[in-house]
Order: sequence, then C-alpha cells, then structure tokens
Amino acid sequence: MPLLRLASLLLVGCFTSLVAADRPPNIIFVLADDLGWTDLACFGSKYYETPNIDRLAAQGMRLTNHHHCQNCAPTRSALLSGQYGARTGTYTVGSIERFNWQTRPLRPVDNVTKLSLDRDTFANQLKAAGYATAMFGKWHLGGTPDYHPSKRGFDEAIESEGRHFDFETKPKTEYPKGQYLADFLTDKAVDFIQRNQAKPFLLYLPHFGVHSPFQAKADLIAKFKGKPTAGGHNSPTYAAMLASVDESVGRVMAKLDELKLADNTVLIFASDNGGVGGYDRPDGLIREPGKEAKGKKAKAGDDEDGGGITDNTPLRSGKGSLYEGGVRVPFIVRWPGKIAAGSALGTPTAHVDLFPTLLELSGAPKPRQVLDGESLVPLLLGKSAALKRDAIFQHFPGYLGAGPGLWRTTPVSLIQMGDWKLMEYLEDGHLELYDLKDDLGETKNLAATNPDKAKELHDRLIAWRKETNAPMPTPNKPGAGEAAPAAKKAGKGKAKRAAAAEATDAK
Repeated sequence: MPLLRLASLLLVGCFTSLVAADRPPNIIFVLADDLGWTDLACFGSKYYETPNIDRLAAQGMRLTNHHHCQNCAPTRSALLSGQYGARTGTYTVGSIERFNWQTRPLRPVDNVTKLSLDRDTFANQLKAAGYATAMFGKWHLGGTPDYHPSKRGFDEAIESEGRHFDFETKPKTEYPKGQYLADFLTDKAVDFIQRNQAKPFLLYLPHFGVHSPFQAKADLIAKFKGKPTAGGHNSPTYAAMLASVDESVGRVMAKLDELKLADNTVLIFASDNGGVGGYDRPDGLIREPGKEAKGKKAKAGDDEDGGGITDNTPLRSGKGSLYEGGVRVPFIVRWPGKIAAGSALGTPTAHVDLFPTLLELSGAPKPRQVLDGESLVPLLLGKSAALKRDAIFQHFPGYLGAGPGLWRTTPVSLIQMGDWKLMEYLEDGHLELYDLKDDLGETKNLAATNPDKAKELHDRLIAWRKETNAPMPTPNKPGAGEAAPAAKKAGKGKAKRAAAAEATDAK
C-alpha cells in the first residue's frame, strides 16, 4: 500500500509539472500615466524614488528605445488594438475644437474618441484562449456602456480617472473614505490575482497616477520635502504620486511571490507618453513669432499651458510633442528564467508591438483587424537583437496647444529607422532629420546636410502613409469651420465643458 501510494503521488507530481509546463504564462501590464522616460531611478532620476520598479528592472529587461504616442488616448488605442492611429483615427483627446486651429494654415483631421467596436482588443483574444481577464483604472477609449472595458474583452472592469481622492468609478464601487486611487486600484488587482491563481490570467492595471491634478498622500509628500533636488526633478508632490505607483508595483510583485506565481508571470511596466515638462527650453515648444521663449509655471491640474511638473532631459520637450520627450517612455518586462535579469535593449520598439507580443506569449488567436506591430518575444528571450521590420511610425494630423501662440505640436508625421528619425511638419512640408545615437536631444537638424538620408526616410514615410490610408489635414480656407456668432459662443462653452471632462488628459 505505501508503494502504491508513493507511485500515485509521483504520478500526480509528474502530471502537475506537465500541466504547469503547458500552461501559458499569466500576463500583467501596469501602465502609468504621464510618467516621463527619466522619472524612474532605474532610468536616471536622482530625486524620485522607485525601489520596486527598479527591482523589477533588475530582474528583467529595460527597453530603452520604446515609443508611445504623444498623449494618452491614442496610445491606449494603439496598445489595445495593435494598430497605428492612421488606422484607428484616434490621434489625441477629445474633438479638434479643444484648440484654436482656426488660426493655423491647416484644418485638422477629425478625431475618433472611441475605439471602434469592429476592433478586437488583446483582452478579447486572450479571453478566447481561456484567460481570466481584468482591467482596473483609466480606460479613455469610449465612455458609453457599449464601449466600457467590460464589453471589450475584460471579465472584470472598474474604470476610474480624473481625481486621486474622492474619485468616481464605473460601475459605482464602494471604497473607504479618503482612500487614494492608486491604492484602490491595487486592492482590486491583488484580489483578482488571488482569486484567479489556478488558471492563466490577464491583468491590465492602467493607473491614473502620475497625471494631474497633482495630489498625493500627505505622508509621502512629507518624505520628499527637504530632499535635495536633481535637475528638473524637484516636486515633492509629484515624487509622492510616483511613490504610490511604485508601491502598487511592489504589492503586485509581493502577491505573485506569495502565491508562487512569479516564475510563470510576464510582468510589464510602462508609461503612456512622455512626462509633463521640458517646455521651458527654447526648443521645447513651437512658438509663433514674438512669443516668449519660456513657458509658464505649471499649475496643479493644468498641463497644457506650457508649464511642467517634471523634466525629460536629455530628451527634447515633453508630453504632447512628438520629439523624444513626448513619445519615448520607459518599458520594463520581467519573466524569471526566460528574460535575462538586469538586461537592456536599444532596438526601436513601439506601442503596436504589445498586441502581437501578447498573442505569442499566450497562444491566443489573431484578431479580425490587421496588426501593425511585431512580436517582441524574440528580443525578450534573447533570440534576436533586431526585428524583421525596418521602421516605426507616428502620424499626428492635428494641433496640441500650450497657451496663446504656443504649441506642443502642429501636424506632423515621423519615421524612425534605426538611429535615424525624420519628422515632416505638414503645415509647410519642412523636414527635420536627427541621428538619435549621437544627438538624443534632437538639437541638430541634419536634413540639409544629409539630403540623401532625408529623402530615403521621407520616401519610406510617404509609402507608409499610402499603405495605411493615413488621412491628411486639409487647407484651412477662409471661413472653414466658422459658425454663426451665437453658435460660436455656445461652441466655446461646449469646448470648455469638453475640456473639463477630458481633463484626464489635457494633458
């Protein structure tokens, strides 16, 4: 009998090992909001403290040349759909009336504010593959019931954004009075992990931190008061907000360790766009003639006035710009035993790569729509240092303002091929060419001195726009977009209300 029992136990043990080996990895994607490329200690900050995210990086891989869009909604659309904005039509937040484009030479392309229902999300696909799926945090891809994340592939979904204290949730959810939003979202995340530990799960945790309004827990603010500043990193409140996001990552990591799930979990951390800062440099904003060479001091809750709360140096400009300060973001991936600990890779990667990466990791079926990205799994596992594609792209056929006569960006398309980046400004067609290897701060436009390289990249950019049917802004003819005086007045009020509603990313 003892021998039979031993044999039985051995068989059960072997079966369990086989099941574990065949089970696809759990996937957790933590997305910070407005966190800049240098805001993490492991990416260079000497003031902010991010010990848990730093530990994640030490145990995994940092992608140091990773790019998202210049602000939140288009990034989230690209991440969830696997498509560039040229296909989804989502380029920014809200309607084109947020900014006074009537003063400019072009009429922007109308912006799509909801992720079309004919696009599968990565949650749809992983759910079809047997994953339990959940999302807690900022959605920003449509506010009506049909577009709620619970209808877009997530078994469980609580949406919240706009405030860090006294926040609202969709659906309405009770929480302790005075609780900080990042802590609430993390409570939901670790509870989901606890309840779904026996099967593969996908957890999408898009924090509202470190987005304005700049509010943090008092004890964390006190921790940073009096600490010596470093460069443009100097706000105790912002540091405290970032510390709460870091605490969240630490709690998720601790839960994985507690349940012995870490080794079979791919944990990803990133930000949706560049940090809010860098605008006070002479080249930090696009300025109409006669405007001051410096932006205004930032006000809490307002980051579209040319002010800032952080600094992206050595990168140029910040959120809302398509220079590197606006689009280059930290991206960290950990998968113990599979991804080399403490590694880093500078291959150009982008938001559209997440979807195909998750498909390969999970074995999930392909979506209905074409995917613009490429799986990063070969890079992450050290099987390759390069991808098959030759370039990544951005297309922004609109305007993002920063105060009277100041613009974070005007209409522009860009291509990056290796270390070369070319930007075509669509108002006048002028080209800017940068060698990011030698000039990460984009201070030297080489378009005139290296016309052959500029033409090569420009031709490739034009071909990509044709391939994706990228819509272009049109000439702003006299009277275009004009309304009757009464309608104008009403429109201004509507625009203000829309701006307030969209304050989750004005940003």
